Amino acid sequence: MKRFIIADDHSIVRRGIREIIQDAYPEARIEEAGDAETLLHLVSQQPPDLVITDLSMPGRSGLDAIQQIRQMHPRLPVIVLSMYPEDQYAVRALKSGASGYLNKETAPDELVNAVRQVLQGKKYITGAVAEKLYGLLTTGSQPPYQLLSDREFEVFKQIAGGKSISQIAEQLSLSATTISTYRARILEKLDLKTNADLTRYAMEMQLL
Repeated sequence: MKRFIIADDHSIVRRGIREIIQDAYPEARIEEAGDAETLLHLVSQQPPDLVITDLSMPGRSGLDAIQQIRQMHPRLPVIVLSMYPEDQYAVRALKSGASGYLNKETAPDELVNAVRQVLQGKKYITGAVAEKLYGLLTTGSQPPYQLLSDREFEVFKQIAGGKSISQIAEQLSLSATTISTYRARILEKLDLKTNADLTRYAMEMQLL
């Protein structure tokens, strides 16, 4: 009997994913997690056959969770199901160890195919992700924001979206000092000066 773990901080999303998976795998045992820490706890207790996870959850990010899962169980397949566009996070997720990446808008049509493919030990990427990867390989160049670490990119997007240092610190369970340090690194790497510059840059790169 297959065992799946669905991780998302919205119960209605978890319910929808569960229904899609249960239709395809009626005998499967499906467990749910509302945050990354619960997901990691479930995985550490008994590795499932597959994890389906969001990236944006309270506390530790989905990317952090994927990296931790990869350390615990290198062959455990993980599918990322996110609201973020593929061109923003798909490559990061795959580099972190994910087996596939899907945007939530396309999930109902593609999720079962993705599950079947990764359970066979394969990767699952959409045409948009394949095009992005091909572009990186052929041009060898990437925009400056792609040089940010996963955590820096996460903080960058939240600052650009108008959140304060204290709000970001609370959401990521980090200190305000740590977030301020990330902000300084981000500004330096992007050669920018202010939060307004970050917002403007994010809009120019279609990241907001």
